[in-house]
Amino acid sequence: MTKYLEIGQIVNTFGIKGMVKVKPFTDDIKRFDKLETIYIENKSGRKEYEVQEVKYHKNMVLMKLRDINTMEEAELLRQSYLLVDREKEEPLEEGVYYIVDLLGLEVFTDEGQLLGKVDDIFNTGSNDVYVVKDELGKQVLLPGIPEVLKEINLEEGKITVHLIAGLM
Repeated sequence: MTKYLEIGQIVNTFGIKGMVKVKPFTDDIKRFDKLETIYIENKSGRKEYEVQEVKYHKNMVLMKLRDINTMEEAELLRQSYLLVDREKEEPLEEGVYYIVDLLGLEVFTDEGQLLGKVDDIFNTGSNDVYVVKDELGKQVLLPGIPEVLKEINLEEGKITVHLIAGLM
């Protein structure tokens, strides 16, 4: 498992006092209220920053970080990713997983047929969709609903699914 979790990306600056605009990668946008520190990762590496202020604007997060005091300093952080230390995060509820932990898992039908590996997961609004790719690059899209996802086993690195009519 990865030590750090990506929770957003800095997409722009906001105002003249060094605030950054963040596109969140989380279902719970209010989680940013609890952050005291954040790691910012870009081409030049990873650096820890103290979070001074968090606001919300049109489904985006506005953050003021210590030592980022001008628009020019904030501009240097554009396209950087926000990370948190996994060990400092609250435990997830039963049956809830970080996407990063699901990527690469092998996907089998409940009849034992290997469909491929989880290549991506995206949200459609009503549910997640798992993109499963086989060794030839063929993709299968599976809805992340209980009727299809039967078991996720991180220790064994596999997901068991039930193919309902119309999926393939």
